[in-house]
Parts: sequence; C-alpha cells; structure tokens
Amino acid sequence: MEYRRLGRTDLLVSLICLGTMTWGSQNSEAEGHAQIDYALDQGVNFIDTAEMYPVTPNRVETRGRTEEIIGTWIAASGKRDKIVLASKVSGPSRWEPIRGGNNHLDRRNITQAIEDSLKRLQTDYLDLYQLHWPDRSVPMFGSRGLSAVDDHPDSAPIEETLSVLDDLVKAGKIRHIGVSNETPWGVSEYLRIARDKGLPRIASIQNAYNLLNRVYEGGLSEFALREDVGLLAYSPLAGGNLSGKYLGGVVKPTWRRAVATQFVRYDTATQPLASARYVAVANAFGLDPSQMALAFVNRQRFITSTIIGATSLGQLAIDIGSADLELSDEVVAAIEQVHADMPDPCP
Repeated sequence: MEYRRLGRTDLLVSLICLGTMTWGSQNSEAEGHAQIDYALDQGVNFIDTAEMYPVTPNRVETRGRTEEIIGTWIAASGKRDKIVLASKVSGPSRWEPIRGGNNHLDRRNITQAIEDSLKRLQTDYLDLYQLHWPDRSVPMFGSRGLSAVDDHPDSAPIEETLSVLDDLVKAGKIRHIGVSNETPWGVSEYLRIARDKGLPRIASIQNAYNLLNRVYEGGLSEFALREDVGLLAYSPLAGGNLSGKYLGGVVKPTWRRAVATQFVRYDTATQPLASARYVAVANAFGLDPSQMALAFVNRQRFITSTIIGATSLGQLAIDIGSADLELSDEVVAAIEQVHADMPDPCP
C-alpha cells in the first residue's frame, strides 16, 4: 500500500481510504467491523465517516449509527492508534433537521457536533475534522454554476468557523481540518484567512472525482499541487455506475440506486452511454471496470487518498486491489478519448 502525506501535516494516509457511508443501514455492525479488520490487514490506515451517516437511505432514526459502529470497533479492538480517523460536521440541513434545525458552521453547532461524534466514536480526538459542505450558496452535488449569492442570514462567516476549529485543535479534540464539497473560491478564502489570522490551515478537500466527473481538474487541482491541499476523492465509482452493474437496466433492491434515491447526480441522460464506453475500455484491455476506474483516480498527482465504499468483503477486496494496478499508456489514452468525446456528464 502506498502512503501519501495529508496536506502539510505529519500524517501519512493510505492511498485507499475506507468509506463507511453504508454502515448502519446497508451494512450491519458486524460487517462494518469485518471491513475495518480486512482493510487494516491490506495496509489501509485511513477511515472516513460523518455525523450524518448512514445516508443510504438517509433517516433521522439511523443518523450517527455509522460513527457508533466505528466506536464499538475501537473499544473492542484497542487499535485507535492504528488508524487515521476522519469525520465531518454537517452544513445547513439539506433534508431532516440536525441539532434542532438552523444548523450552520458556527460555534454552537460545531461544538455540539464534535462532542457528539467523539462520544459515538469512543475516542478523545479526531485526526481530521471536515466541514461536510459549505455554509453558503454554492453549486454542489451535481448542480452547475452559481446564478446568485443567496446566503442564509444566519450563515457563519469562514473566519468564525475557523476560530471554532482553532479552539478545538488547541483543546486536543481534533488534530487537523479539511473541507468538503468546496469551490476554488472557498478553498482560497480558507487559506487566506488562516494565513492572515493565524488560524488552522486546511489540509485536504473531499470532493467527488471520477471518470464521469473530472471538474475538480479545472480549478481545484492547482490548490492541491501548489498549496498542498490534497483531494480525498469520494464517489470514485460514480455511485457504482462505473462498475457496469447498472448497464443492463436491472436495479436490485439492495443496491445504492434503490436505497438512496436522494442522490440524483448520476441520473443524467448521457451517463449510461459514457459508463458503457468506459466499461468497454476496461473489457478491451482485460481489466475489471471498477479497478480501472479506481486506478485512474489513484494515479492523479493531486490525489491524497481515494475513498472507497463497499457493501461486501468481495467488493472491498476488488476496490483495495486497485492500489496495485498501474494503467498502461494505451489504457489511459483510451480513457482520455472517451473523456474528450463525453466530458463530465455528471458534474
């Protein structure tokens, strides 16, 4: 397993990060524990979660269950020091209310959120604490462009958010911070305010990146390369579409498309054709489609870690195995031809 530095910190994280979004809904506690044990045996040391997980499906009654599953593993195994643990605080509610509603990235919400997460995770600290999405109007989760700046009147300024995180770092409750679903302007502001005010510097950005959505390359990749704010790439298989399993038109009741209907990012008219072409490239070169798609993400210089998610140990083994796959120049050229013909059908 390859390890890469998290931003400008002293942490080295595995190229593959174990995502946990399905634990507590599609996956049981025992299955979550088994995934952690298997991943650690393969050299994975990085685990990513969030206070609002699981979101497949997103239900108030299961929210926080994923962190609880990780917490019981930590308590039973005694291996907290063997993992780099990341979680996230939610931005303004997108579905059901969080913390009574009106949740923003302000002092009240972040302070309560970190205490709740640490309790569920049964740990005293997080290695990386991320802002799950911005507390302002931004194009995200598949939307294109920004037509107006219509921020909520209670939206927290970035300086306030960083000040709260600074206090948590000083208190030893978090080691480093990151952002997620951010824009180039947002990353620039976080870096500027941290520099000007002596506040914590973001170490990473967690955004979607895959063969169907390479918009990160346009503006954000330069921050990774010049400012050491590396990408933690989520949805590297585009919600499972790049595995090819949806191409026949059959959707099993246990698959993500059936249980997480709130995610529509990949429900575009051109997605099936683009996915079929990428799967055809993999087949032409004798590669597993999932491993090829993941290996393409892994090879990017602006990537710090690729976040994978699996509902079975078989899937997990395939996904982790992508860390050992090097794509030939011919495979990369074929991928780039599809991208040139059908760029970013699912931004």
